[in-house]
Amino acid sequence: MFDVPKIAPMPAARVLIDGPSELVFDYAIPDGLPVQPGCRVRVPLRNKNATGTVLAVASDDATADLGFALRPLHSLTDPEPLITPKLLELAHWIANYYGASIESVIRVLVPEAVRTEDNSAKTRKAVVLESPPDEETLAQLAKRAPKQHTIITLLTHAPEHKLPLTDLGTAAGTSVKSLEKKGLVKLIDQEVRRDPEADGTDEILPTTDLKLSDEQQAALTAILASSEVGTTAPGRPPAEPENGPRISESASPTPAKGRTPPLPTSHAAGTPIKSGLATAAQRPILLHGVTGSGKTEVYLQAARKVLESGRTVLVLVPEISLTPQTVRRFRARFADIQDQVAVLHSNLSQGERFDEWHRIRKGKARIVIGARSAVFAPLPDLGLILVDEEHENSYKQDQIPRYHGRDVAVLRGHLEGATVVLGTATPSLESWQNTIDGKYQLLRLTQRADGQSLPLIRVIDMRLESKKQKSKDTFLSERLRSAITDRLEKNEQTILFLNRRGFARSLQCPACGHVCQCPHCALALTYHRTDDRLICHICGHQAVVPRKCPECRDPAIVLQGFGTQKVEDVFRKVFPAARIARIDADALRKKNALRDLLNAFRARKIDVLIGTQMIAKGLHFPNVTLVGILNADIGLHVPDFRAGERVFQLLTQVAGRAGRGSLEGEVIVQTFTPHSPSIQFARHHDFDGFAEQELEMRRQFYFPPFTRCAVLTSRSTHERRAEFTLETLHRRLKEDLPPGIELGEPLPSPLVKAHGQFRFQLMLRGPKARTLTKHVQQVLAKTSLPEDVTVVFDMDALSFT
Repeated sequence: MFDVPKIAPMPAARVLIDGPSELVFDYAIPDGLPVQPGCRVRVPLRNKNATGTVLAVASDDATADLGFALRPLHSLTDPEPLITPKLLELAHWIANYYGASIESVIRVLVPEAVRTEDNSAKTRKAVVLESPPDEETLAQLAKRAPKQHTIITLLTHAPEHKLPLTDLGTAAGTSVKSLEKKGLVKLIDQEVRRDPEADGTDEILPTTDLKLSDEQQAALTAILASSEVGTTAPGRPPAEPENGPRISESASPTPAKGRTPPLPTSHAAGTPIKSGLATAAQRPILLHGVTGSGKTEVYLQAARKVLESGRTVLVLVPEISLTPQTVRRFRARFADIQDQVAVLHSNLSQGERFDEWHRIRKGKARIVIGARSAVFAPLPDLGLILVDEEHENSYKQDQIPRYHGRDVAVLRGHLEGATVVLGTATPSLESWQNTIDGKYQLLRLTQRADGQSLPLIRVIDMRLESKKQKSKDTFLSERLRSAITDRLEKNEQTILFLNRRGFARSLQCPACGHVCQCPHCALALTYHRTDDRLICHICGHQAVVPRKCPECRDPAIVLQGFGTQKVEDVFRKVFPAARIARIDADALRKKNALRDLLNAFRARKIDVLIGTQMIAKGLHFPNVTLVGILNADIGLHVPDFRAGERVFQLLTQVAGRAGRGSLEGEVIVQTFTPHSPSIQFARHHDFDGFAEQELEMRRQFYFPPFTRCAVLTSRSTHERRAEFTLETLHRRLKEDLPPGIELGEPLPSPLVKAHGQFRFQLMLRGPKARTLTKHVQQVLAKTSLPEDVTVVFDMDALSFT
């Protein structure tokens, strides 16, 4: 018999290959290659080369019994890991909790601009003074080569004796080459930052810390006390994050179907997060402050103390449109280190995102401000996470992986030993219940920072107003009209809020009742006068406006309802002398249009500002004394148990834009349902009362925050296939249903058709999120879906349309 040669054991790396296929393979690590979890590597794949991310590294013993040789890695794409061990652990947790693939999570952690090799740092030629010439040489240059003498003089007085070549003039190239030959200067490639805020036209003036009220000082003291705990005890056990992660549940990764079991690893990622009770100083903090109470000032002063301790700060805002003003505030306050403020969001160019991400990873940026995806910023020594407007639904990702940025921030704070502050004037009921249960620490700011009282809110019953004006589509009550006239006479400003863009919500035939609908969505087309088109707000489909009814050919087809365009048109006629502007998605198509409009409004060049929810939060205009809410009922009568909560939050936030200066504010709310609890509690600025009655309703009907809620949706261009697929999954989910889980019936979605696909959904509720996710994933893994049917699982769902 022949002796089979033994294969020498080698350390191995488990690599996730880039691409949509989620391939995971093991590769041998060549001697001397410093491979760690989170590294980006080049590997052989079939007959090509590919790139991937190292998920785990195994010791020599793990490969001793394989019986075959692993193919070796080629090289590292970057000498340092692009994903830290904590972020890699967070990625595994997200994949398991939300039922997403690890590859989809890695794509979020390492953006495409960084992951692909198509992008690189931008460089420019710079001239550096290598050896300063003596006086004799300078004198000779002044006589014989005055241009060279000028260049030497400029470099002598320049910072670090270095200047960009372009700054020396177009004709400097020859002179620089001559100086380079003499050994006096040298040309280098200098890295240039592509600054996302570089096109800002306004100069940022430095600001200083303001004097805090007693409530603000108490809040700051509590935050700093928690931050001190975070710096000395990283990895502390936290409370469960709100509607999302229950940290006490196991977080270990589960291999996908068809995968080889994980290698025994010496540096494995995704280790279980241990449960435990947090002390009061270690809990996430809910900062509940009324609008205008100075939460931002507390953020700024807390950030300064954390930075002084040597740690870094992450600031999350709910929308990209709020990022520029937040960046301005932080750069103004930290003027001495404003180049250490980085911006991260999806609207950055590939080059800007590449530069900002690497500045953060290398420690050049110590403050990161951004929207939802910025929660994964690779900040070292993270000490403070600020989540502004924590109640906003926009923190929930609507694509795979469907994570909630707020909840991930809480979990990351736990892993990094950082203090997490959730700030809002209208807390989500999940966060509020966590404070009641003692999982979060509650800090309150009950008074406005300027000492002014909260604005007076008046509710106008539009049912009575319609009878007076004998019009179904009236949107301007006499009370609001006279209030606007009064503000114009006093040279004060007004904000009008309507959460519906376009000119008219539909085009309808009064003869036969036909409504022009989108052929791809179960939704009426909205008329936009500026484009003279019918547009679908779901898929973007556009159609020509018919002159006659497409069904009965009656020419009397009419517009129904109103949007921001119609409001602007009518108000220009009613108030011809007023300077009126509109803010919505249609009016902000040009880059920086929002910033320019808000700057004009701040400079009092605009009297009346009409807008959608873009103007509902985070804006501070001291001269605004009147806010008009034209239709408070939008969003109130939808099939969603959170509808009342959202309307209350929106009304409170919009009302908070009034009276933020030395002048008293007034809010006029126009509604057809004036006795709605959401409207009445908002009228009295009574969050506690609203939360009490809403939580009691949720408790009785077993809705979050007293349970975990998930939605399973099937969609297809074939209606019956989508329905049949969900019915099949429903039947299989009922088999071996874990105790405590309630399984709803498969039903058409409220928006039954969108983007040309029919949609059906069912709801699952249970006490533990992981039990729900695990059960659904097991059933999906055993079910072969039709090629044209897509099934989506959404844990902690916020949208039911």
